[in-house]
Amino acid sequence: MHHVIEHTEHHVTVLDKLTYAGNRASLAGLPDARLTFVQGDIVDAALVDELVAAADAVVHYAAESHNDNSLDEPRPFVDTNVIGTFTLLEAARRHGTRFHHISTDEVYGDLELDDPARFTETTPYNPSSPYSSTKAGSDLLVRAWVRSFGVPATLSNCSNNYGPYQHVEKFIPRQITNVLRGERPKLYGAGRNVRDWIHADDHSAAVLTILEKGVIGETYLIGADGEKNNKEVVEMILTALGQPADAYDHVVDRPGHDLRYAIDSSKLRTELGWAPRFSDFEAGLAATIAWYRDNEAWWAPQKDATEARYRAQGQ
Repeated sequence: MHHVIEHTEHHVTVLDKLTYAGNRASLAGLPDARLTFVQGDIVDAALVDELVAAADAVVHYAAESHNDNSLDEPRPFVDTNVIGTFTLLEAARRHGTRFHHISTDEVYGDLELDDPARFTETTPYNPSSPYSSTKAGSDLLVRAWVRSFGVPATLSNCSNNYGPYQHVEKFIPRQITNVLRGERPKLYGAGRNVRDWIHADDHSAAVLTILEKGVIGETYLIGADGEKNNKEVVEMILTALGQPADAYDHVVDRPGHDLRYAIDSSKLRTELGWAPRFSDFEAGLAATIAWYRDNEAWWAPQKDATEARYRAQGQ
């Protein structure tokens, strides 16, 4: 949202259910003349139809997205990720509205730690959790609506995001805010699982590029060559905050925890001319740490409830 307002002249309507993961404060300071906020659910067909009818384009970011929660209670993931996507697609179909669907690299399953391969647009789907399987289902719905009904849609699958305004249940902000509160970070298993990190601003820039230049019906993978294992990331955070690099605790690994994600974004770069601005993960992480240090008022109300949920799950 911030990226779109800062880098384009578009007026943006935000539809957000404001679940536990939503935060109205994330829109503070944005110009009222450029932004309309609507609290509502993407499964509400009447509301969705009204908003899509008035829109030039729909960018579908909305999702239940936290793997741990999907393992604990899968139903909300089916409702939002599958039924919600269907509801949006039907509205786009009725009104002929340009549609872009945001998805995840987790639909492809995982790679071996020593495998040099990376995911591409032709990698077969192999989701391993309720979260990733519902996102895979939503991707397939979009492709079917393009082929069967001519909905003018594109898709993107992105690697793990980090940056400002990310909920503290997510890996990087959870570790940062733990250290800022004087608590030891928690690391699943041995921490060898690899994620391919991309700054949220680079993700947003890529989505805008696809919206403007992408070929209808095509999928584009978004990544910034940011592979790091979880142990490395925790140690980088601790070091940046002046703590011993080994000042963290190991906890029981997540069931079915994917080993490695890695994105090949060659198609997006060569065909549409996009490139990441935050190519140095360490510098992007330092800027993210500084943001959380300076914005405790934004994340503090979420923190206690988040950690209570983790404790209930034994994490």
